[in-house]
Amino acid sequence: MIQVCADERADLLLVAGDLFHRQPLLRELKEADSLFASIPGTQVVLIAGNHDYIRRDSYYRTFRWSSNVHMLAGEKLEAVELPRLSCAVYGLSYHARQISAPLYDEARAQGRQRTEILLAHGGDGAHIPIDRERLAGLGYSYIALGHIHRPHVLVPSLAAYAGALEPTDRNDTGPHGYIEGEISPDEGGCRFSFVPFASRSYIHCEVEVDRRTTGMRLRELVEEKIRQNGKENIYKFLLKGYRDPDIAFDLDALGRQGNIIAISDETRPAYDMEKLYRNNRNNLIGKYIESFSGAEADSVEYGALCEGIAALMETRRGEA
Repeated sequence: MIQVCADERADLLLVAGDLFHRQPLLRELKEADSLFASIPGTQVVLIAGNHDYIRRDSYYRTFRWSSNVHMLAGEKLEAVELPRLSCAVYGLSYHARQISAPLYDEARAQGRQRTEILLAHGGDGAHIPIDRERLAGLGYSYIALGHIHRPHVLVPSLAAYAGALEPTDRNDTGPHGYIEGEISPDEGGCRFSFVPFASRSYIHCEVEVDRRTTGMRLRELVEEKIRQNGKENIYKFLLKGYRDPDIAFDLDALGRQGNIIAISDETRPAYDMEKLYRNNRNNLIGKYIESFSGAEADSVEYGALCEGIAALMETRRGEA
């Protein structure tokens, strides 16, 4: 991201909170500041979010940033003015994990500079609730939003969540990157767009199996999904459908085919119910099938029928 700013000769780099996922160590602040200092032509403005909130013993309180870095560390709205850019950036930082007050409802632009930007972090009940209509009426040229990990435009041409540059957990699917924009008061205001940037993504895939799917065939299907979506990505697989009752899939072996963090098997054995009932009408298996008479193939009841039969068949094998 720093290299992008250098290559594009960006005027501003805006960090809308949660630069760190927890309280930053002093050495981490020094590393971050060194990166920011390497782009002296770019003014960096940041706030603390709910993850890296400013505790009483936070190094944020005493750290001295490089001259092009400006942290809006107060609990109340404040601004840094950048006269060379005819710009003022407003914001406030979290001093607690949760803030339930709608602090941005009255956070109006104060007319300090021609272009005025708000850095805001939150959007849910426990983290500064945001009223979309109120936000739109605060008088800013652009509002950079943080807290939600996925990109989302809240107000067209005005307010957007950039999301995280990279996914942060296995359920953080979808594109990740940054918002790139330009503010030209003389040419129609603000224009911005999302730029995909993540080096890898978490991808959830479903694999449909049937009676013909062997363990080898399933491995081929998984490998094909990985080839289609990129070997650099990280996968969570869900197996669905009806398999041959005599087939048992080796999930541990499948998990070694690439960057796979989880495989869930929701397949069911594809029993020939009529034949199974004819051969077992006078025993427990037959009576069990009778008790589910009329169950639809894709219903919860049919799933319970298949699971019960599998258990009864396994018991029979053990007795044999």
